Amino acid sequence: MKRIVKCGLFAGALAAFAAQPVLAQEKEYVGAPDPKSYGYTVLMLGLATPVSLPWDFDWDVFGLNVNLAYSDCNKMYGVELAGVGSTARLDMIGVQAALGCAFANRDAIGLQVALATVCNRTGYGLAVDAFGMNREFVGLRADVLASMTDSSVYGVSVAGLGSAVREEMWGWQVALGGNFARRVHGLQTVGICNMTDELRGAQIGIVNYAATCSAGFQIGLVNLIMDNQVPFLPIFNCYFPIGD
Repeated sequence: MKRIVKCGLFAGALAAFAAQPVLAQEKEYVGAPDPKSYGYTVLMLGLATPVSLPWDFDWDVFGLNVNLAYSDCNKMYGVELAGVGSTARLDMIGVQAALGCAFANRDAIGLQVALATVCNRTGYGLAVDAFGMNREFVGLRADVLASMTDSSVYGVSVAGLGSAVREEMWGWQVALGGNFARRVHGLQTVGICNMTDELRGAQIGIVNYAATCSAGFQIGLVNLIMDNQVPFLPIFNCYFPIGD
């Protein structure tokens, strides 16, 4: 990780990500017994939870949850809409949208749309935001600014400034500024710099860096495969094993 900091190619959020876990500490009910629900409702309407009908936080919503400012429930199966923030304390299956933050404390299956989207376990489907954080993601994420994944991504990650994946990137990672993934299985495409500890696939950008390469190639002005016989080559660099 020190290489990342020294390069200086990831500013702000991406540098912080390299030094510490992406996600903030989970709320106290993560890993604890499920919060008890009063019951379930097919419709929740209000100003800001708990000022809603039905009253209070601890409901499972199987249908529609709309609050003018803030929506909060336990399980959310359906559509959850809020002006500022929407929260599912357990799983969210369906659509979760807010102007500010859409948060799922466990799995988010479906669509999350907000200025910031957060999923404390695995996101499945589509996430559209300015900034996104998740533990693991399967599907397509589109982030206007940046995304941070604490574990692995399976699918496509598109970001404006940068995308960081702490473990495995399976698929296609795209950004205008910088891409980082511990291990790349697929393609990194970037406007400035791609970085990985282990490459199995391809990197396309102005600067491409791989500490090791199992099999793959790089296209760019500066191409570095540190364990290759010729570590640096402009325009094109590659390593493909021949035999065992």
